[in-house]
Amino acid sequence: MSDHSTHHHEHDHSHDDHHGCDGHSHTHSHSHAHGHHHVPKSFGTAFAVGITLNLIYVIAEAAWGFWGNSLALLADAGHNLSDILALACAWIAAILGQKKPTDNFTYGYRRTSILASLTNAVILLIVTGGIILEAIERIFHPAPVAGWTVIIVAAIGVVVNGVTAMMFASGHKEDLNIKGAFLHMAYDALLSLGVVITGIIILFTNFNLLDPIISLVVSIVIIMGTWSLLKDSVTLAVDGVPTNINRKNVEQYLRALPSIVDLHDLHIWAMSTTETALTVHLVSNVDHRLDDFLSVTSQQLKDQFKIGHTTIQIELQHEAEICLLAHAETV
Repeated sequence: MSDHSTHHHEHDHSHDDHHGCDGHSHTHSHSHAHGHHHVPKSFGTAFAVGITLNLIYVIAEAAWGFWGNSLALLADAGHNLSDILALACAWIAAILGQKKPTDNFTYGYRRTSILASLTNAVILLIVTGGIILEAIERIFHPAPVAGWTVIIVAAIGVVVNGVTAMMFASGHKEDLNIKGAFLHMAYDALLSLGVVITGIIILFTNFNLLDPIISLVVSIVIIMGTWSLLKDSVTLAVDGVPTNINRKNVEQYLRALPSIVDLHDLHIWAMSTTETALTVHLVSNVDHRLDDFLSVTSQQLKDQFKIGHTTIQIELQHEAEICLLAHAETV
C-alpha cells in the first residue's frame, strides 16, 4: 500500500473549537493530512478464479455424491458453498472499498472490508463448530468411511483450495479482508488433505475412528488461526487501535516533538482493513506558524506507523488549559 503524495492543509484561525473545547474561542493551528493511496493491490482475478474453481468443484462434488450415494460428499459440497459465500463477501467489500465518497458516505465504503473480515471469521467458526459436532457424533457412533471416490474428490479439493489460497497469500498479512479469504481456502485445503490421508490409512487398516479424530485436530487448528482474525476484526469494527500500531509508541513520538509540551485527545482507528487515521491535540509553547512542523510530523506518522490520515490541532499552553477545563465541565 503506497501513496502518491500526502497533502496537508494548515491554517491559523480563531473560532469556536468543536473538537473538544466547545464555547471557547481561541487561535490554533490545524492540520489535515490525507495520504492519497494507490488503489490497493487488486485481487479481482484471484476472487474470480477462486469463485469459479470452487463453484465447479461444488457442482462436481454434489454430482459425485448423488452418483455414489455418499452423504459425506453431499455434506462437504454444502460446506464448500460457504467458501463461495466467503469469497463473494470479501470481493464485494474490496470493490466497495474503492468507491468514491458521497455526500452521505464521506469516507466512501472503506469500512465494508472490516465487516467482511468479521463476517468471514464468524462463518469460519460456525462451519468449524459443525465439523466438531459431527466428529464427536462419529466418535460415539462410528460410521464406515467411503473409499477411493471420497479420496479422489478430496485430493481435487486440496488442489482447488490450495491454488486459490496461494493467490491470496501475498496480501493476507496486510489486509484482514484478504486474510479472511485466504484462511477459508487454506483451512479447506488442510481439511481436504486430512480426508485424503485418513482415507488412505483407513482403507488399509479399517481404523474408522481415525476420521473423527483427525477432524477434531484440524478443527482445533482452524479455531486457533481464526480467533486472531475474529479478534482483530472486532477491534477494527469498534474503532479500536489496530493491532499493528502501538499507541504508546505513537504518543511517545508526539511528546518528543520540538516545542510540544503536552497532548490530549489522541485517537487512532482504522478507516478500513488497510488504512488508519489519527486525530490529536498537541500543546505547544511556541507561538508561530507551524506549517513545516505539521507537514513533517504527518509524514513521519505515515512512514513510521503507517498512519496515512492525520488531523493535528496545535494549541498554545493557555489555550490547552481552557480546552481541558471544557472537558472537565462536560463530564
